[in-house]
Formats: sequence, structure tokens, C-alpha cells
Amino acid sequence: MKELYYLNKYFIKYKFRFLLGILITIVAQIFSLFTPKLISKSLNIIEEYIKNPIKDSNLIKQELLLSLGLIIGATIIAGFLTFLMRQTLIVMSRYIEFDLKNEVFQHYERLSQSFYKQNRTGDLMNRISEDVGKVRMYVGPAVMYTINTFIRFAIVILYMYNVSPKLTLYTLLPLPLLSYCIFKLSSEINKRSTIYQENLSNLSSFSQEIFSGIRVIKAYALEGQNKKIFNNLSQESREKNMRLAIVNALFGPLMILLIGLSNLVVIYFGGMMYIEGTIPNIGTIAEFILYVNMLTWPVASIGWVSSLVQEAEASQKRINEFLKIEPEIQNKNPNHAILKGTIEFKNVSFSYEETNIQALNNISFKVEKAETLAILGKTGSGKSTILSLICRLYDVENGSVTIDGVKLAELNLYDLRNSIGIVPQDAFLFSDSIKNNIKFGKEEATDEEVVESAKKAVVHNNIINFKNQYETILGERGITLSGGQKQRVSIARAIIKDPEILLFDDCLSAVDTETEEQILNNLFEICKNKTTIIVSHRVSSAKNADKIIILEEGEILQQGTHSQLVNQEGYYKELYLKQLSEKELS
Repeated sequence: MKELYYLNKYFIKYKFRFLLGILITIVAQIFSLFTPKLISKSLNIIEEYIKNPIKDSNLIKQELLLSLGLIIGATIIAGFLTFLMRQTLIVMSRYIEFDLKNEVFQHYERLSQSFYKQNRTGDLMNRISEDVGKVRMYVGPAVMYTINTFIRFAIVILYMYNVSPKLTLYTLLPLPLLSYCIFKLSSEINKRSTIYQENLSNLSSFSQEIFSGIRVIKAYALEGQNKKIFNNLSQESREKNMRLAIVNALFGPLMILLIGLSNLVVIYFGGMMYIEGTIPNIGTIAEFILYVNMLTWPVASIGWVSSLVQEAEASQKRINEFLKIEPEIQNKNPNHAILKGTIEFKNVSFSYEETNIQALNNISFKVEKAETLAILGKTGSGKSTILSLICRLYDVENGSVTIDGVKLAELNLYDLRNSIGIVPQDAFLFSDSIKNNIKFGKEEATDEEVVESAKKAVVHNNIINFKNQYETILGERGITLSGGQKQRVSIARAIIKDPEILLFDDCLSAVDTETEEQILNNLFEICKNKTTIIVSHRVSSAKNADKIIILEEGEILQQGTHSQLVNQEGYYKELYLKQLSEKELS
């Protein structure tokens, strides 16, 4: 149960609803207990009439009708109060579910890049949906029925004891056996529930990867192979779920058996006590049978509630594993500041922890405000790592990265990222309209600003040719668009933000040279008063930059202006001549 202690803060938050639910439950149970008393009274009236038929039959009828009316009234009131109890406690559980999902989601947003490299998306989705759903069943139905059970037990046993202490003792004899069975089954449910949830995460992760990579699956005709893998995972998941269901299924029959034993005990010992005269009338036996049956669902629910608690504990444990992870990137400065955009790297070295590959080694350079820096180099030379460090997706190990002379770790994290517009190498678009994808960079942007940004990114003409134009809904990851169109929409998204710093990570690789020339001309116009870093493998993207850096294996191989590097032997000159000849041939 210690894993579920984490949820106590939510019970405190919604304490008014929680306490009100308990109060309504107590009143509802009191009204529900009028029925056995009234039925007992009615049977006693009939018994007295049989023993003494001289009594006026009309008076008997009136008394029976009055009892019947009171029974109906008490039942209606108890039912209405039970409805209010559910509305109070179950609705509270929905609020807690909402809060917990938001807490998990916000924590996911704070976690660092390395976390997402080590965990699968399907598993993360399963924890925020399936696991939170299991927890909701604990804070809602499980808590409600637990409260209901304890209150009903306390009130019913008190009523039974006042009627006949001896018969009450006989009635409760099966309960110790019930408690032992619950303890044994609960521990087994907890173990099997954990195994099932872990397997379900594997199934979700595999499904998510297949759906995301469906084009690759079809291109390589791997549908049959992946179907077999999915069938195996589904079969394994079904087996785990069936093992859990078998244990859960034992509760119902077991509870009914034990309640049946209690009824037999009441009938037998109550009948013997009535014959002996210990019980004055037959109505007492009927009253006890009703009390026992009133305990049927609470007792039966103990098993169900116990399984809910065990499943919720297993799920909350999985949730807590993530919630306890501290983000590597912390916002250490709550004070806000306006950044101008002078970026400087001083002897920066960096290695990726998950691969232990050194991406940068003793890198130093400076980009003044409103300057444009181009970074070129072979694949894996560390170009994208520099942009990741500027965005503070990772913290530097050795050396320092500063903006306006202040180390990144000492800046307000949100001010830093709000001052940056980045177009990543892998242009990611959301399953939303093109307009909303562009407005992602600036939510309050007008339609005119959206169109203007699209024109600067040279994608406007493509968009207006779509049937729904800017309202066109994109598929997952922007699958509706071509690679070049996705890159240009991403560029429009960065432009509309109008940040102090613009970072372009090889974002023109999928466009033709003519379109690239148009975009670059627009970008250099836009970037006149902004600090800009362009990562590319094309000289055409770099030739108009104020500074150019050539990286190789994480180190600066060459640096200078376009004219300087063209006149030097090395990578840049070779790349320039090669691309120049390719352009002439085309």
C-alpha cells in the first residue's frame, strides 16, 4: 500500500467531496436498515394475528399498509442517497484522474532527452492511460465500496447485536475464513497484475512503432512477419490476462458460498433459538436473513475491491518510477531576462551518456548578435549536437556555453527556449491543420501572419493547391506532405515565432536547389537582426553567412568566411567544387 500513499495529496485536495461522500454514505446506510426492522415488525404482526385471530383484521391491514409505505419510502430515500454518494465519490475520482494525468504529462514534458532515448513511447502512453485508469478505479469505486462496507458492517452488526448477541456471533462465524482467503488471493493478484501491465506496455510499444513506421513496413513487404510478432505478443498478453482473470474470478463464487453459509447458520441456529424461546418471534429470523443479505455485496465487494487495490498499487508503482525521476535539465533561475543573442562556446566537450560517443571535443567559437554562422561537416561530426546544447536539451560536461555572457544553466530555461526558433533535422509536424502547425510557433498569430510566414518559407503556393488549403489536416508526423513541404512548414513555424535566435538544422536537404535559393534569400533578409546558425551539408546554404565552421569528428577543422575557405585547401573547397560541377551538369 505504500505506493498508494502518493495519492493522499489528492484526497486532501478534494477533502470536502470526500467527507461529504462519507456523510451521505452513513445516512444512506441508516435509511437502508429501516427495511429489515419494518419487515420484522410486519411478520410479527401477522404472527400475533395467527396466534390471536380475535384482533380486528382491518387494523392489521392498516398496520401492514403503513409498514409497506414506510418500507417504500425508506428504500427510495436510501436509493437517492446512494446515487448522491456515487455522484460525490466517483466524480471525485474523475477529478483525481484528470489531475494525475496532467501531472504525469507535465512531468514527461520536463524530462530530458536522454529519458526518451531510454524509454519506449508505447510504454509511456500505457502508463498515462492504462495505469492511471487502474489508479482511478482505486480512488473511486474501491474507496467508495470500502467506505460503504465498513459503515454498513458497523451499523448492521450493531443492529444485529441489539436484537440477539448470540445469533450475531453465529452469523459472523464464516468471516475469519473469508479474511484469510482474501489475503491469499490479493497477494497473487498483485503479482499477476504487475506482470500483465508490463506485458501490455510491450504490446503498446510494438503497436506504436509499427503504426509510425507503416510506410517502411509496406515498402519492405514485412506485413506478414510483423503480424506474427504481434500475434505472439497478443497471445502472451492474453495468457497473462487470463491468469489474472482466473484469480479474480475466484472471488465471486467464494463470497457467495460464504454468504450462503451465513444464511444457513441463521436459519438453523435462529430456528433452534426460536423453538427454545430464546428468540421471541419469527420476525427476528427474517430480520437477520435480510441483514446477512445486506452484507452480501459488501462482503463480496471486499474481494473485488482488494483486486482493484492490488492492481492500482502495481500501476501506481509504475507511475511513481517515472515521477521520481528528476529532470537532468533544471530551471535554476526563476528570474526573467530578455536575451539579445550573442552566443559563445568556450572549450566545450560533450559525450552522449547512452552511447558514450564523444560528439564534441574542445570546441570554441563566438557568434555576435545579428551574425549568421554556418556549420558544415560530414554526418556524425557534431553539427546537430551544437544546436542541442544551445537549446539546452543537454548540459555541457566541460567548458561553457554562454548567451550574452551568461552561462545557459544560469538563464531562465523558458526565457532561453522562448528566445530560440529551431527547425530540426527531422521536421516533425502534428496531426492537425497546416495553419495550426505553423501557429505552433506563435499561438496568437493571425491568419495573415501565417500566410506571410508560409510565403517566406516558399510553401504558400503548395498549400493553396490543397483542397482545404491551410485547413488541410495532416496525417501522423505530417505524412500528408512531402519531405520538402514538411521542412518548409517547419521553417514557417520558426519564422512566425520571430525569436532573437534562429537555428536551422539541415532543414533544406529535401528541397530542390531553386527552391533552396528562394528560401535562403528570404531567410537572410529575415535574419538581418537575428543571431542565426545554419547547419547544412550544402555550400549554397553557407556561402552568404558571416562565419563558417567546418567540423570533423567533433573538432573544428576549418573556420572563416566563404571567400577565405574557398581559397584554402580542405573539405570546404572540395565540397564547393563538387557541388558547383553538379549544379553545372544539372
